[in-house]
Amino acid sequence: MDLNNILGVVLAGGKSQRFGQDKSQVKLNNQLLIDYILMEIVDEFKEILIIANEPIKFMQSENISITKDFKYGLGPLGGVLTAMKWVKENDKKYQWISTFPSDTPFFTKKELKLFYKKIKINESKLFFVKSQKTRHNIFGVWSVDLINRLESDLLRGERKVEVWANSIGVNTVDIEY
Repeated sequence: MDLNNILGVVLAGGKSQRFGQDKSQVKLNNQLLIDYILMEIVDEFKEILIIANEPIKFMQSENISITKDFKYGLGPLGGVLTAMKWVKENDKKYQWISTFPSDTPFFTKKELKLFYKKIKINESKLFFVKSQKTRHNIFGVWSVDLINRLESDLLRGERKVEVWANSIGVNTVDIEY
């Protein structure tokens, strides 16, 4: 995959209702959870976009931008659509977005590179990481061509990433090593 065609996107707009506080802002070993993922991906992409609905702290870098969900309360799919709309509205040339949750301190560049290496780009418009027999629906690569279908389905009420991905056809990429 050509990383120049991919916008890195960190989804940090969730309510964290079950957790009780914004997970991206929790510290582990004196470091914010969001910074763990940012440190792994910041040098891998030309640009990174963080989707966050409240002011948050994160490591600063020239290639990191932040925006709010285009419409609050649509869950992770809303964040994905926000990133796709950001690409279009800012006249960016990205053909793909690569999404990451903001609360995953153990995902590394090694897994990211293995994921990209194994993607067969002509086989789907959506790819998710699979490890230990589990599909990880937020670690994904999404074609920006999905924007209209995603917006239509979201506004019709579909909120579950797994259901939506299955309905359009998703390929999983096993990153066991």
